[in-house]
Amino acid sequence: MEATPPMSLPRLSGILLHPTSLPSRGPIGDFGPAAYDFVDFLSAARQGLWQVLPLGPSTQGNSPYSSLSAFAGNPLLISLERLAERGWIPASSLDQFPAAESKADYDRAAVLKLPLLQQAAKQFLSAAASDQQARYQKFVEGSAWWLEDFALFEALRERYQKISWKDWPPELARREPEALEVARAELKDEIASRCVIQFFFFEQWSALHRYCAERSVRLVGDISIFVDHDSADVWSQPKLWRLKEDLEPEVVSGVPPDAFSATGQRWGNPLYDWKAMHADGYRWWVKRLRWATQNFDFIRLDHFRGFAQFWEIPAAEPTAVNGRWVDGPRDELFQTLREELGRLPFFAEDLGYITPDVHELRKNHGIPGMAVLQFAFGNPGAHGNLPHQLKRDSVLYTGTHDNDTTLGWFHSSATDYEKRAVLSYTGDAGDTIHWALIRAAEASPANFCVVPVQDVLGLNSDARMNMPSVSDGNFRWRMNAGALTATMAEKLAALAEVTDRVPPKIVLSEIESDFAA
Repeated sequence: MEATPPMSLPRLSGILLHPTSLPSRGPIGDFGPAAYDFVDFLSAARQGLWQVLPLGPSTQGNSPYSSLSAFAGNPLLISLERLAERGWIPASSLDQFPAAESKADYDRAAVLKLPLLQQAAKQFLSAAASDQQARYQKFVEGSAWWLEDFALFEALRERYQKISWKDWPPELARREPEALEVARAELKDEIASRCVIQFFFFEQWSALHRYCAERSVRLVGDISIFVDHDSADVWSQPKLWRLKEDLEPEVVSGVPPDAFSATGQRWGNPLYDWKAMHADGYRWWVKRLRWATQNFDFIRLDHFRGFAQFWEIPAAEPTAVNGRWVDGPRDELFQTLREELGRLPFFAEDLGYITPDVHELRKNHGIPGMAVLQFAFGNPGAHGNLPHQLKRDSVLYTGTHDNDTTLGWFHSSATDYEKRAVLSYTGDAGDTIHWALIRAAEASPANFCVVPVQDVLGLNSDARMNMPSVSDGNFRWRMNAGALTATMAEKLAALAEVTDRVPPKIVLSEIESDFAA
């Protein structure tokens, strides 16, 4: 097929920081004052991008890439301060949340925040003014295609003590209409509260999005290619996944053995039934990515190679060794998305072992790819990640959420060869190697340059966000209040100016909010 011209990315720089890492009050970061302070810093630093990780309700290991829903928001990110400002909870209820705790504590956040969110939802349902009710009804009606099933799923999951939906009573697991109607009637109040909590989430996110736009900051989202088996998505539309008669996955996701793992990685997500999705016109994917484009300005597509070929592992296999490569939807999916959405504001996570057909798929649809500076210095074969080698239609990171911090990598895990190569490229940077590499990245031809906030702060390995080979203790890092200083903002602003990355003003009508700020 004839390739689509590459998407025209504006030349911008930005910062990767997940909201859970913000120094909000209490056990976890959220959409409250600390988020707005961070946007103010981005504006002062003339940064045009704020990239986040997936925002769904996380499950396994607190990973944002493991979620109960591809569409819902994580209630723990809702700001209690903003709810108190609107009168949905008493201001005194915030007294139990002192200054930001040093690490994100998801369990403690759930214990403290969820009862208050439920209290706020009940107060909203009983006392919301007419204009507030109108906004809520607009949200419910516009989101009904995912919200109704998600709210019922959550209510049933709570009733059955969070066991997997496949182990619920068979009539509910298999979604028999009469059983669902009975459950909806019995759980009416719980369902309504969950809908309001999702309204709170998206109202606050929309307000933050608009605040970003007013300061010329664009939001970059992240879409994980796979979903969890124990999710509202698989429960509500099981025919779109390859499940057995007992509702267990037939095959699961992962990647094959490589130099880093003799047994590969068995992720365990159920694989899509791409034939069923084709027959349905890829409606689930169209809805998912349309929803994403309404909530973000640009979107990173995680594990992009899975759209070309994916590693299929029989579910009974304990490792990823005995899998096989199977063709994905390839061009057909993205052609459908273009026809439905009109534009594809995506870029591809195409890291690791990538075959020519993956690059061809990406280029066919004008989707920029990624490069990571930490991967550029290992050997001549990796030099395609060096700044001067990149093309404009690309996105360059100093590191990602899966990498060590740049300072930690350089001092702890980089080989002697890599260290010599870095210093040959940057010059002797002394103790400021992270800034030397930030400058090299910003000066590259890549139109997007994204730097994890840990690299701006010059933090070591103890600030790492995620260790992919470790199942516990990840995604807990939090930034200290006041860590981002005016001096840092001035330094980034000067760098943005000299590398031609000063963000242009955003036309607010392009991202009209569905909710009042």
